[in-house]
Amino acid sequence: MPISAQRVAERAGVSRSAVSRTFTKGASVSEATRLKVLKAADELGYHVNHLARGLIRHQSGIVCLIIAEINTPYQSSFLEAATRHLQAIGKVVMVLNTSGEHHAIENALRQTLNYRADATVVVSGSPSRSLVETCINNGQRVIMINRDDLPEGTEQIMVDNAAATEQALLMLQRAGCKDLTLVSSTAGTASIVLREQSFIKAAGEIGLSVNLCRAGPTGYATGIEAARLVLASPKRPDGVFCVTDLLALGFMDAAKRDFSLNVPQDLCIIGFDDIPQASWQSYELTTFRQPLEEMALAIATSLHDNTSLPPQIKFPLQTVWRRSVRP
Repeated sequence: MPISAQRVAERAGVSRSAVSRTFTKGASVSEATRLKVLKAADELGYHVNHLARGLIRHQSGIVCLIIAEINTPYQSSFLEAATRHLQAIGKVVMVLNTSGEHHAIENALRQTLNYRADATVVVSGSPSRSLVETCINNGQRVIMINRDDLPEGTEQIMVDNAAATEQALLMLQRAGCKDLTLVSSTAGTASIVLREQSFIKAAGEIGLSVNLCRAGPTGYATGIEAARLVLASPKRPDGVFCVTDLLALGFMDAAKRDFSLNVPQDLCIIGFDDIPQASWQSYELTTFRQPLEEMALAIATSLHDNTSLPPQIKFPLQTVWRRSVRP
């Protein structure tokens, strides 16, 4: 049975309210009383029920992170940064994994209401507009990552996908590439669709056509399959932009192993995300770095200060030049 504050008070020889004040930041309590309470609490193994206290104040201290494909390098890197920054400000982080079931993300959002989370950060998936509105109407903050088509009341953190993909096109053009392929996936997330559209539009504006290949879900194996489909055709590309690094790494391995192509002499490849593997010597992939630390810090700072983020924050991406594109 949990140790109660009343038992601590009896052990310390003080009032129940003195125990409460001792464990309330900023409350008035004498040093002698505080030391008595702390000694009694330590002897009894007492711990404050912060959740119960928070619910009385209508603040649970819980922040939910809704995320899928946690094992992928990009998602795990963001998860590490976000949990570290949120824990540093005293938040309890509840991670809800939405991989698997089709409606998993909607079920996860409903759970955040059941637990009265202070805020929910949606890192992946496509929750319905009506469900997001339900969360907002129940007084919950909803922070979306790379999603800009949701109702008023959400807070949105974006990266500048369009600017980065336009830069990717210019890099391939400067390398002398004329036959371009865009390797994407069947995921259809807002950020991936925007990267597709921006790249194709920018290419069209300078008179270049783009072969779009979607061979499967976002992942390394899909990159391999895309390379086998694209590079087996009579008209091979000399420049490839992949909407994620995992796709690019799979494409590059298949190009080298199955078709004996040299990167970047025969084929220039650009990725997106700058996952740790992109810098490995066997790849040295040119890509775009997402500012995960800055994004996580912006969320934590806003929650710590109890201030809303601007309706939309757009972070620039850093171009990371490596050896997969000719200079």
